[in-house]
Amino acid sequence: MTVVGKSWSRLTLPGKVIFTAIPILLLLTVALVAVIVLLGGPILDILEANLPIVRFVVAVTIILLVTVPTAFLIIYMEMKIIALMNLRIGPDRVGPFGSLLSVVHGLKVLMKEDFTPTGADPIVFTWAPVVTYLASVMTLLVIPFAPGLFGQDLNLGLLYFFAIGGLSVVGLLMAGWSSYNKYSLLGGLRAAAQVISYEIPLTLSVVGLILLAGTMSLNQIVLNQSGWFTSWYVFQQPLAVLIFFIAATAEANRTPFDLTEADSEIVAGFATEYSGMRFGFFFFAEYVNVFIISALTVTLFFGGWNAPFPWPWPVDVTFNPGSLGIGMLLGVAIIPVVLTLAFAAPIWIASSRIKGWQALIGGFVLANLFIVAIIGAWAYIGLEWVAGLLWFLLKTYTFVFIFVWMRGTLPRVRIDQLMDFAWKWMLPASLLNLFLTAAAIVVVKTVRP
Repeated sequence: MTVVGKSWSRLTLPGKVIFTAIPILLLLTVALVAVIVLLGGPILDILEANLPIVRFVVAVTIILLVTVPTAFLIIYMEMKIIALMNLRIGPDRVGPFGSLLSVVHGLKVLMKEDFTPTGADPIVFTWAPVVTYLASVMTLLVIPFAPGLFGQDLNLGLLYFFAIGGLSVVGLLMAGWSSYNKYSLLGGLRAAAQVISYEIPLTLSVVGLILLAGTMSLNQIVLNQSGWFTSWYVFQQPLAVLIFFIAATAEANRTPFDLTEADSEIVAGFATEYSGMRFGFFFFAEYVNVFIISALTVTLFFGGWNAPFPWPWPVDVTFNPGSLGIGMLLGVAIIPVVLTLAFAAPIWIASSRIKGWQALIGGFVLANLFIVAIIGAWAYIGLEWVAGLLWFLLKTYTFVFIFVWMRGTLPRVRIDQLMDFAWKWMLPASLLNLFLTAAAIVVVKTVRP
């Protein structure tokens, strides 16, 4: 024991970590293998008998894991785009083109001290950001990202979306009331007034679309818009798109309707007393909301995952790499080398200043980019869900760009202007759109019995 103790004391910290971690990992591996061997069959039978539950759990897990990178990407877009609009460079130090700065900001927020002010209700104060964040994330469950790529295809998917999305105001009210701060309370009350006011035109704006589609299933609404872009509901409901986008901007508390955290008036509104991880939940929820509102706009009015045009001819690229056998292994080993040399030769010949190893590195990078492009083109043509996902993300991030653009250009409105616009303009316009849509449907059915 003395020899062991002396040897242990002479180890450096990394050495102690390694000698501690390796036996633990070996024991865990052996235990995992034993569980798979002994209980693998019964576990598979249980999972197979409960596939809907398993699919739901997997979908929820994926959605939760995807939300944080989505928030980081939108934060980076906001910093970079607004900087370029102001003739600045923006993030350019951390990561390629500063792309990892948003990750650093997120980690910095999570490492800050998590402080509960004196006089606050600690339980409500703690749960408020959780309610706000989950109310945003849970709406992603019914949004179809591509053919077959969705959490749940509910018949009342649109009703579920509005019902769950409306719970975010509960979290903001909880934060404003429990913070024991007058500015937080004002922010919470503004959030309640704003969401209640704009919830009505937001809901009424899609009723005309529901009349046209005959369903509230978001997946079916996207399927109804397949074919050419002329089938998109934006051309059948132009007024509804405008009302929906403005009301959704107010629902998401984005500029010019970000009165719940108006720093020029009420410091930071409902988030004034928050710090650390609890503020991070509010922070992430805001940017996830931008993605969700953009995705719902694309789903309802801009064809969802559908391309603007169908393929003019049928394409069949069914290919099974496993059928090549040993040839597949040779191809994986030889083709990258051949492509690297093919791309490196012109680089080396083009300039006498470039050394051979530099040309090989450049050729290797270009060869990998070429291979990735070929695989991506094959996946786009051969796999329907890949093409659908690419089109969906392209449309969605176009609207995300519009939200960022609005933040960099539009001034914040006053609270009385916000409320007047909702009740005096948005509500009558949404009712007008509903009546016109219903009348058009009746006329068309009368003309074409």
